[in-house]
Amino acid sequence: MKTHAKAVVIGGGVIGCSILYHLTKMGWTDVVLLERDELTSGSTWHAAANIHGLHDSANISRLQHYTMTLYNQLESETGQSCGVFQPGSLYLAQTEDREHQLRLQAAKAKLYGMNFHEIDRAEAERLHPLVNFDGIRCIMWEPDGGNVDPSGVTNAYAVGARKAGAEIHRFTPVTGTDPQLDGTWIVRTPKGDIHTEWVVNAAGLWGREVAALAGIELPLQPTEHQYFVTETIAEIAAMDRRLPSVADRDGEYYLRQEGQGLLIGAYERDMRFWAEEGTPLDFAHDLFPDDLERIEENMLRAIDRVPVVGTAGIKRVINGPMIWSPDSNVILGPVPELKGYFCCNGIIPGFSQSAGMGLMVADWIVEGEMRYDMFAWDMARFGDWADKAFTKARVQDAYAHRFKIHFPNEERAAGRPARTRPAYERQKALGAVFGLNYGWEHPLWFADAPGVEDTDGFTRQNWWAPVGEECRMLRERAGIIDISNFAKYICKGPGAEDWLNAVFANRMPREIGRSCLTPLIGVRGGIAGDATVTRVAEDEFWIISSGMAEHYHKRFFDAVPLPDGTIFESRTKEICGFNVAGPKSREILQRLTNTSLHTEDFRFMRSKQIELAGIACLALRVSFTGDLGWELHCKTEDQRALYDAVIEAGAEFGAGPVGSRALMSLRIEKGYGSWSREYSPEYWPQEVGLDRLCKTDKAFLNKAACADVLTRPARETLVFLALDDADVQASNADATGGEPIFKDGKGIGRVTSGAYGYTVGVSLALGFVRGAKPGDEVEIMVLGRPHKARILDKPPFDPDGARLRA
Repeated sequence: MKTHAKAVVIGGGVIGCSILYHLTKMGWTDVVLLERDELTSGSTWHAAANIHGLHDSANISRLQHYTMTLYNQLESETGQSCGVFQPGSLYLAQTEDREHQLRLQAAKAKLYGMNFHEIDRAEAERLHPLVNFDGIRCIMWEPDGGNVDPSGVTNAYAVGARKAGAEIHRFTPVTGTDPQLDGTWIVRTPKGDIHTEWVVNAAGLWGREVAALAGIELPLQPTEHQYFVTETIAEIAAMDRRLPSVADRDGEYYLRQEGQGLLIGAYERDMRFWAEEGTPLDFAHDLFPDDLERIEENMLRAIDRVPVVGTAGIKRVINGPMIWSPDSNVILGPVPELKGYFCCNGIIPGFSQSAGMGLMVADWIVEGEMRYDMFAWDMARFGDWADKAFTKARVQDAYAHRFKIHFPNEERAAGRPARTRPAYERQKALGAVFGLNYGWEHPLWFADAPGVEDTDGFTRQNWWAPVGEECRMLRERAGIIDISNFAKYICKGPGAEDWLNAVFANRMPREIGRSCLTPLIGVRGGIAGDATVTRVAEDEFWIISSGMAEHYHKRFFDAVPLPDGTIFESRTKEICGFNVAGPKSREILQRLTNTSLHTEDFRFMRSKQIELAGIACLALRVSFTGDLGWELHCKTEDQRALYDAVIEAGAEFGAGPVGSRALMSLRIEKGYGSWSREYSPEYWPQEVGLDRLCKTDKAFLNKAACADVLTRPARETLVFLALDDADVQASNADATGGEPIFKDGKGIGRVTSGAYGYTVGVSLALGFVRGAKPGDEVEIMVLGRPHKARILDKPPFDPDGARLRA
């Protein structure tokens, strides 16, 4: 066994072997995979191994499509059969919401060139004569759907990697991962040690244990999962073709042909955790005792849909372990606190995503960044607040509701509250309905009385009208918005200005009290983040950015060494804040402070240290609403007192609390982009209108990549869109994000954010398009159906910024 390698992959399941394969495809042949037992041990060998291309996330769909198409190529390249069966998949909708979901997925498939389309009942019965289609509202057909052989796929990746020069060592458990002072690692095994630049934890069921060797605690929890295979079914044996799989997610089971019988699996409500205190090290190709009674209700629904299941005998039952993250997505990415340690753990649909995950890991390790924005998979979406209790509660919910639709704006209650701030109880008493943001509870909207809960769906829900009232209140009078979720940092010391200039693309403000907006540039030249930077003293700056991205952005901040005597620290926990905005905001706040807030004394994009109701605050004259307003940042222990003061003062002017859903509508009216929607590493500065803030006459992080993309024509452009009112009223739905945009029948882009513009009286969207310009008529596929829309030449609210600067 070699003693040095560029990367060591730990885990010989399908994901670890895919990562090894993709590293070699990108030119890294000096790589090693270590497996504690035999390849496919743990979860891989007993997986049902279904494959499908469509997902609610467009980027995950692209990676699943890539995975499905790679398997046949793998067979040709390696000579190793992957056991690929692609008889197609039928997707059934029993409910209106499921129909909306499938129609939206079909529209996305058309945009991205994937084959997924609606068929009628007669065609579905021809494809699968054993299915009873009564009660089905909509049937979608994916011709490439099917399944693969778990061991065949895993070994094909392994063969391909070995052919390129990679080494694979079975029966080689990892006993230690020791970081070195230079950022490299020593991986220890009973057969010897390997010195490496990168450790890749793809250890499957043992992901927690491998992570713990490096002092990392991953939010993962295994569960049991059952499926069974029937004896031969005469009707199937008599056929000369393979039956398509059936995705009846409203029935909460999955079903496909296996041999001359059927394989049926379920995610039951009466689920079981396993290995809560750690996965046994001697577990390998093991299974649990059968417990089919737990999935009886799911089985009965499968029998109703495919009656032959009820008369078929059971040939074998598989009850094996799976390991889950709190949201059932993979935990992927380099550990922000460590150099050279990459995680790829908690994978559920492994055979639909294996190649995509391998490609993304290789992208990041070799190129420094993924080609797609995969924040939905990034391990940085979790922090230490995602403890064992939270993880168990969320995993239980994710398992039991595996096939439940994830609706736009949906907030699930499991595991909450995880973190609250001092104003939480006061906000709850005011009727706040809360959402989860990086572990924190924050107000989404305010109901007439405490205890109201969100309803969920693709159409307008119970919060739609109250959010409109909040928007109108703010635009006509004023509103108080909790902005404590923003990430807050302080940079202080003699090198603070130089360091911030070396990190961010814009030039830092030279005058005390001035603020600037600035992009943070990714490795490929895209927008990795955006921030407001304020100079509060000669050697001190405040930085405010996306709270949900704080853990993610740590990688960028750590990439630039701090000068001696200079500190950069997060103050997100220690500082809370409110935005008081609207035409009456100045009058409200002036009642609480002796500092003059008149325009000539406190201009737009300026800041001051002030006292407000006797509470020390940093006041910034900015507002994400696009209206006159101030951000007020105070110590966390003062948050409740400050909130009470501004709520009481605002009441005299007819102002009150406003939630984040209203803020979404207000910022879209103004055309403001938001990180992870309009701003992401996939988008270049000129495509989102931030190129003017990239000062290429100075050095900054990833400047070369930024300068390079700025020389190129924009691939697509961020635009404002107004939807036709008649279409919106007919569907009772607004765009929410992800909807494809078509022009003359051709896909030209997709929506990134959408909301009803309550104070401009039109349903609005932000999105990226190519080959279109202001004034053009287009179609947005809301609920998967065409809604007429027009591209606007300017934001519909206060396009010249007169209100903002008043």
